[in-house]
Amino acid sequence: MKKRALVSVSDKEGVVEFCQSLVKNGFEIISTGGTYKKLVDAGISAIEIDEVTKFPECFEGRVKTLNPYVHGGILHRRDKQSHLDQAKELGVEAIDLVCVNLYPFKETIERTDDFDDIIENIDIGGPAMVRSAAKNFDSVMIVTDVSDYAKVIDAIENEKNTVEFRRSLMIKAYEHTAAYDSMIANYMNSRFNEGFGEKQFVVGNKVMDTRYGENPHQKGALYEFDKHYSNNFKTLKGEASFNNLNDLSGAVKIASAFGEENAVCITKHGNPCGFAIKDNLLDAYTEALKCDPVSAFGGVVAVNGVVTKELAQMMNEIFLEVIIAGRITEEAQEVFAAKKRIKLFEMGSDRLVLANDAKDFKHIDGGFVFQDADKVGADEVKNAKLVSKVAADAQDMKDLEIAYKVASLTKSNCVVYVKNSAMVAVGMGMTSRVDASQCALKKAKEMGLDVTGAALASEAFFPFRDSIDAAAAAGVKNVIEPGGSIRDDEIIEAANEFGMSLYFSEVRHFLH
Repeated sequence: MKKRALVSVSDKEGVVEFCQSLVKNGFEIISTGGTYKKLVDAGISAIEIDEVTKFPECFEGRVKTLNPYVHGGILHRRDKQSHLDQAKELGVEAIDLVCVNLYPFKETIERTDDFDDIIENIDIGGPAMVRSAAKNFDSVMIVTDVSDYAKVIDAIENEKNTVEFRRSLMIKAYEHTAAYDSMIANYMNSRFNEGFGEKQFVVGNKVMDTRYGENPHQKGALYEFDKHYSNNFKTLKGEASFNNLNDLSGAVKIASAFGEENAVCITKHGNPCGFAIKDNLLDAYTEALKCDPVSAFGGVVAVNGVVTKELAQMMNEIFLEVIIAGRITEEAQEVFAAKKRIKLFEMGSDRLVLANDAKDFKHIDGGFVFQDADKVGADEVKNAKLVSKVAADAQDMKDLEIAYKVASLTKSNCVVYVKNSAMVAVGMGMTSRVDASQCALKKAKEMGLDVTGAALASEAFFPFRDSIDAAAAAGVKNVIEPGGSIRDDEIIEAANEFGMSLYFSEVRHFLH
């Protein structure tokens, strides 16, 4: 008995070859519009949809497959005689395979802001067919992914078309329509409700399982938005764990926050313990490591550039768990080859690549909080308000910018000290801002680092002058903070008393 496949795809990659294989395996092809034309032009004998529906495509293509001959053919149960009898009575012929992918809504909203055009690219018949075929997976194969074509043909030809196989296609189909509808809902809310509608959908595509979650008894996996990891994350050595991925994200955000500059960030448990920008990456790494070589042991290093053999030899002198860079040369990889525990990742570019997600969210018990992603404006430091009598010079301003950006990307309460474009002290995640200041200075002293002349940044205002007093005692020369405390006048007075420059950015960057 001849089987029938309904094929109607927006992404036409591989569809001709797929349908040729279906025909070879005894399938009759039903198709629509552009897909039908492409198949016929390729010499494939296909039936146009209106021959099945016995009704013309109408309303400029808005209605073509919404028809009982189509959905009845897909949905009737083959294991119930009453369904088979009714199908025969109504002249409904079975459709055994449905291959559909949907109108390119994402490409449309990226291409145009024309709302009429966007509305016309919302697929109706496609999701309906996908859902129908998925519901009847016991009898029907539903194919929504171009990359599954070979797998489907293999199942047909080699008696692998089991209910378990069709069930896996069913799950993928419902994921496909759910993601599609979520994208439309999110877009409409972003256009008309500032992105905060009654429902918020977070949809990611699975990249890989991690060995486990934060701890061995937890399962874990990585999901991505917009193919960010598929396109920009290549494993060269080892396997990224759940914790590695969290740490990598923090390190990359900091190291790439300065555009094309030669920046190196060292993190431990998601917190920076070293950072520097220098004329070359060798010097940047050397200076970054000086900040806290003890914490750097077993840490994560993000290099905003290319790791060469020379840099690799320097990095190989201590135990580092993870290195991520724009690229890691083959000669550099050979340097690390003998170390079993080190993990190497690259982004296939001369520099690190950020996804620059527009939104940010965090799980809380019973739900999640959702917000616009925080970003330090390009001119936030440049346009900061000088509130002291003394101003910073050009190098001081560079140090203030580095300190401010690192502080903005580090757990609150946070203070960062930077000298000659290298971080010399950091205090983060403290319950008190003065504790953060003093903890950072204590660590610097232990490391033998001279903070004299450094720039100090805080991601939120100093509530009391005690942090300024402590900074002055350490020899800090320049300070930047958001301002906005009821005691700002006291902070300004303290800065003037010690001959410091003091800038208010007037933007707070908490990170909790």
